[in-house]
Amino acid sequence: MIAGQSPPPFDHAGLVRLGRHLKQAGYHHIAVTPLTHGYHNARAGDAPARTLRDIFGWNRPFPREAVTPHEFALMSEAGILTPAGDLWRSTIRWATLGHDGGGHLCAHSAFPTLDHDAVFFGPDTYRFAHMIRRHFACTPNAARARTAVDIGCGSGAGALLLADGCPDARILAADINPKALHLTRVNAELASPGHAARIVPRRSDLLASLDGTFDLIIANPPYMLDTAQRAYRHGGGTRGEGLAQRIIEAALQRLAPGGTLLLYTGVAIVEGHDILRDGLTPGIPPEYRWSYEELDPDVFPDELLKPAYARVERIAAIAFTLTAPPS
Repeated sequence: MIAGQSPPPFDHAGLVRLGRHLKQAGYHHIAVTPLTHGYHNARAGDAPARTLRDIFGWNRPFPREAVTPHEFALMSEAGILTPAGDLWRSTIRWATLGHDGGGHLCAHSAFPTLDHDAVFFGPDTYRFAHMIRRHFACTPNAARARTAVDIGCGSGAGALLLADGCPDARILAADINPKALHLTRVNAELASPGHAARIVPRRSDLLASLDGTFDLIIANPPYMLDTAQRAYRHGGGTRGEGLAQRIIEAALQRLAPGGTLLLYTGVAIVEGHDILRDGLTPGIPPEYRWSYEELDPDVFPDELLKPAYARVERIAAIAFTLTAPPS
């Protein structure tokens, strides 16, 4: 259990054992948008699950005979089984962090992610992962970072990639959501003993409860305007950019000399204007280097049907990099 936190809604050791079994069984699943997930299950007529991917990827109800007695026992021991009429359903999904069949296996919340404390994993996670991997591949000395933090860690996917890329770094995984911290701990332990030892989950509102400066800060904050204000989804501000702005402001105060912020987020484009970028230039000191790249011009188009997005032309996925001056 994480110090000072309430028990997780599952058995930690049991969930790790289940994850190890899935890895040994060659489990692989790419998480998609909620809309695509719903379409896929509806196309299947919401038929009961037949495979481990149906159960843990597409999160469909399943009859007991769809799994082996050992697998059912693992799920029961992990505390993630819930009745679904005459069937059963898992309260945890598993996704592969990597399109090529390799990479890490990450536990995250059941579909649909309606709970306020849901832990989301989807296409944005993969774009964020690509940004992090590109940084390590293209930036000299990036692997020498000694202090790193994943702000709003969620499933811990970013923290896992920090541990991959910075072999000597102590990595803080910060989130306000206790469930996210518990799942990050599971996913780190599942990755390797080394990852589990170096990734430290900490409850914090951005960097408020953390001390010191950081060689590398990464963040994939929510950027939607969510009427339910779910932690994993609601970005705040005028059009969802509020958390991204706060992260940039915090990084300006807490980056070590020569340290870097990697921020992946989405931004609403209103009448041709990027409301996040428009507000950046006045607030960044001239001695800091930064870049701003539009990775995908049109994500989550279904959101445009909602009243809060009445004036929004599109939602773009962006990568923002900020580097502090050397000492």
